[in-house]
Amino acid sequence: MNTNRYLHRSSTDRMLAGVCGGLAEYLDTDPTFIRLAWVIVTIITGVVPGVIAYIVATIIIPGEQR
Repeated sequence: MNTNRYLHRSSTDRMLAGVCGGLAEYLDTDPTFIRLAWVIVTIITGVVPGVIAYIVATIIIPGEQR
């Protein structure tokens, strides 16, 4: 297990900004599950909070260091 892991936006596994791909890498899970969960939570909460959370996450989470 990599002990030096950190949360970042993925540059390789991305659909929009790489937030879900980076979160999946950090949690060591399939990005499809993260994306599906994000969509479900966004729909349940009324779309706007999920979209705002994604935009904020895109701004706050740093891009992947190469």
